[in-house]
Amino acid sequence: MAQYSAQLDGVFVALADPTRRAVVRRLGRGSTSVGELAREFPMTLPSFMKHVRTLEASGLIRTVKTGRVRTCVLNRDRLALVDDWLAEQRRTWEERTDRLEQFVTDPEENTP
Repeated sequence: MAQYSAQLDGVFVALADPTRRAVVRRLGRGSTSVGELAREFPMTLPSFMKHVRTLEASGLIRTVKTGRVRTCVLNRDRLALVDDWLAEQRRTWEERTDRLEQFVTDPEENTP
């Protein structure tokens, strides 16, 4: 569970930045080189590479170097980690609101 939490923390930290979310969104359309990705953002290549390294460290993307070209690939399995966590949270809160609704709508049933 602790390792699961650390992985989830890393993914959320990576997704907390709008540039990194835009990179993930762009890679959802298909793999592309770091150079192509960097052209879409108004920053220097070294600054952009910090975002790429953060995404790679979180496991959201992986990079493959072929010659002088580094290509970024989205790891959709890592996004499933976030999706699973959100589904668990949604289920918990739906159960709680259902109990609250029942308590409010049927007060006689809930009195001792």
